[in-house]
Amino acid sequence: MSRRVVVDCDTGVDDALALLYLAAEPGTEIIAAGSVHGNVGAKLAAANTLRVLELAGLPDVPVAVGAARPLAQPLATGESVHGYDGLGGVGHPEPRGRPVAASAAEQLVRLAREQPRGFDLLATGPLTNLALALLLEPDLPQLIPRVVVMGGATAGPGNITPLAEANIWHDPEAAALVLSAPWQLTLVPLDVTDTILLGAPELARLERDGGPVARFCWKILQHYLDFHLSTVGSRICPLHDPMAAMLLTHPDLAEYEQATVTVECGGTSRGATVVDRRAGAPRGGNVAVARQARRQEALDRLMTALTTPAG
Repeated sequence: MSRRVVVDCDTGVDDALALLYLAAEPGTEIIAAGSVHGNVGAKLAAANTLRVLELAGLPDVPVAVGAARPLAQPLATGESVHGYDGLGGVGHPEPRGRPVAASAAEQLVRLAREQPRGFDLLATGPLTNLALALLLEPDLPQLIPRVVVMGGATAGPGNITPLAEANIWHDPEAAALVLSAPWQLTLVPLDVTDTILLGAPELARLERDGGPVARFCWKILQHYLDFHLSTVGSRICPLHDPMAAMLLTHPDLAEYEQATVTVECGGTSRGATVVDRRAGAPRGGNVAVARQARRQEALDRLMTALTTPAG
């Protein structure tokens, strides 16, 4: 039985790797994608998504432009991390395709109504589109069987502030709405993704492969790795969005804590994701928070997807 997926993304470098992983994963079909502000603006994110899907041999997947800004704060983008174009700043041809007319939230709601429980949802950017879709269709959690979100930091530091991870920090109000909705949601936080690291051996493997996907990945990773060299002192990078994509298709790659996760929307803790672990605190909740992952197995699975020709 195939797994059908809608992807909501702010396509920068690691979103691109996640899309290419899903495109190569046997039994997985990307049926639509929506862009959102985050790594770059929403329009550029849509163009990048089209570029990546065309590279993957999926030119007919509909891509919708989503929210251009957060619900309640100014727009901020991450070109310093992902390059001026979001894909390493190396220059890419314009995609042949164009986005569909509907917004990403409208597309998601339409698909959910037309195909109830017919696809899963992967969100690798800020959660503005999902929040807007919930406002358009309050029954969305009953229509989408599984949602996987890359976001948050629940057992360690954030990567934008000491407490806040980027996707949640970019729109805390949207994240609060999405994480409190009653769907089956898996949260893949920095606690896990920061342990899945791509470095020199993986980069060399991409360079040796020589195929179009591997060459593309090698090129876009150069700026990303240089950024991490400037910030952490090593030319390695965590695989945030690819890890979320892999837990969508292979949830057994990690262990989970079932919890209620709240999002702080004010003060110095704005954007923090909080799990109440006090003695006597209520257990359970609707969010499965990913914990320790099988690192080498996940890395091997991603590298196989990026270097093995389709078919």
